[in-house]
Parts: sequence; C-alpha cells; structure tokens
Amino acid sequence: MSKHTQPDHERLDRTVAEARRQRELRESGYRERALKLFPWICGRCGREFAGIRLRELTVHHKDHNHDNNPPDGSNWELLCLYCHDNEHSRLLDEAARGREAGGLAAASHNPFAELQNLLKKK
Repeated sequence: MSKHTQPDHERLDRTVAEARRQRELRESGYRERALKLFPWICGRCGREFAGIRLRELTVHHKDHNHDNNPPDGSNWELLCLYCHDNEHSRLLDEAARGREAGGLAAASHNPFAELQNLLKKK
C-alpha cells in the first residue's frame, strides 16, 4: 500500500476527540440550564431524580435539533434514559416504515398538569 492510501489514525483520533469535546461542552451548557429551569422529573414516566441518579435524567430536544437551545427551554423536555431511548427508537421505527417523523407528537405525559389546581387548594 502506498503512503496516501493508509488512514492517518493520529489525525482521525484528534478529530474524534475534538468532536466529542465540542459535544460535551454543548450538552453541559444546555443540560445545566434545563436542570435549573425544570423539576427533576421525567416528562414521560414521571419518575423523580436526585443525587447520584440525576445523571439518568437527560435533555430531549423536541425538534431533534441539538443546536436549537432557546434560553426559555421551550425546545427541551427532561426524560429519563429509558424514555429518551424509547422516544428516539420510536422515531427510527416510524422512519423505517416510511412515515414522516415530523408528524409525531413529543412525549405526551404531563406530570404537572394539575399542579396549579393543587397549589390553589392550599
């Protein structure tokens, strides 16, 4: 093999490491903001998270665009690892069936739907 056909493993490793670093920076920024904005509860299954288990709560982008991070968090919902995986698997399944993913609703469970009424009763 000639020198030009062999992959530059060192360059590839640097590129992958930089991409991972950039992703982690981006994620840490919006994740920290989402955790300040929203209660630490999965928007789908309603499980509560605290302490060391908080790492199991992830930020899901409703429009699936990880660069769309409005300051009010309107494109985010907190989902546990399992519900987040399920959300993306569901979209992949729909795509495999040839359906438009854009027509699917985001997680529909709203654990705080009656919160306002409950607070008024106190």
